[in-house]
Amino acid sequence: MNVSENIKYIGVDDVELDLFESQYVVPNGISYNSYLIIDELVAIMDTVDSRLGSEWFAQLEKALCGRKPDYLVVHHLEPDHAGEILRLTEKYPELKIVASARAVQMLPQFFNADFSDRTIAVKEGDTLSLGEHTLTFYAAPMVHWPEVMVSYESREKVLFSADAFGKFGALSHQEDWACEARRYYFNICGKYGNQVQVLLKKVAGLDVNTICPLHGPILTENLDYYIGLYDCWSSYRAETDGVFIAYASIHGGTAQAAKKMAEILEQKGAGKVSVADLSRCDMAEAIEDAFRMSRLVVAASSYDAGVFPPMNDFLHHLQIKNFQNRKVGIIENGSWAPCAARVMKEMLQTMKSIEIAEPTVTIRSRMKEEDLPRLEELANEMLR
Repeated sequence: MNVSENIKYIGVDDVELDLFESQYVVPNGISYNSYLIIDELVAIMDTVDSRLGSEWFAQLEKALCGRKPDYLVVHHLEPDHAGEILRLTEKYPELKIVASARAVQMLPQFFNADFSDRTIAVKEGDTLSLGEHTLTFYAAPMVHWPEVMVSYESREKVLFSADAFGKFGALSHQEDWACEARRYYFNICGKYGNQVQVLLKKVAGLDVNTICPLHGPILTENLDYYIGLYDCWSSYRAETDGVFIAYASIHGGTAQAAKKMAEILEQKGAGKVSVADLSRCDMAEAIEDAFRMSRLVVAASSYDAGVFPPMNDFLHHLQIKNFQNRKVGIIENGSWAPCAARVMKEMLQTMKSIEIAEPTVTIRSRMKEEDLPRLEELANEMLR
């Protein structure tokens, strides 16, 4: 798999990894993408995670066909993309490292080596000529680390996009792009929508035929679709009209109320209605669904004078990922001193532009016939 005759793909699939960044379940693995531009001068575009360093070196040497690389371009210094920098510089002593000034500054944090005589710090708009191919560099701070940059190769109109436009899943596994790209985006970059918007404005000024991310497939067709989704996600707009119901239930009473709420909403034509058990689901998928849908209902049991921990965890994740611009309904359950709603409301009120729908519905241990009018009332308010 290559981008073109002169731009080679030399990345590797990691199908043994269970948790990306030690927290995100990756049932279909992950790809560590790396590229090689062969011209009068040769540039390696990022390395890979050291877990698969030997396999990557074999790919690199095969693609080099006996040539020596002149540059290593470091778009992002996170170890899954920069793990083999030291070994690479030891193997090729004349290699120059091209990176942002912040990345150059951070290099000694990761490697016990002095790179000062072989680094080239580039800034916004700087170029690197390889012969017929020329790279132009654009800063992309906080997408999703502060040192990140992207580069644009003007001859073949290729955007090397760092972590932007990436997704979970090894390239050997064929699947729909949007699902795992969405889960990847909101959990990796979700907090930094404003910074992604700045990057998208830069990309809009370029004539791009191909996007080469550091994870996931190379994108060559219908680029407006991928860019449009990134614009939607980073603007904190809802992608899907509907309601996501997230519940945290101890003995099943809260689950019963949440599922009844879903039934009522579906009967009222609420669009897509999705329900997740926070005690058992993948938290990253729950975060993805909360951002994807236009409305959210949270339902939780009271616990230790607060809220059941899976719901606390979910709302905390929404806080740190910058959740905003949504209407939210609240259902609480309590056998003797209901208090979950208070905690959920306090956490939601720390988030930007959150409209809390009334009434709050309180269930006492088990949902009863007399609770249904309040659920109906909340459903009606959620659809206003």
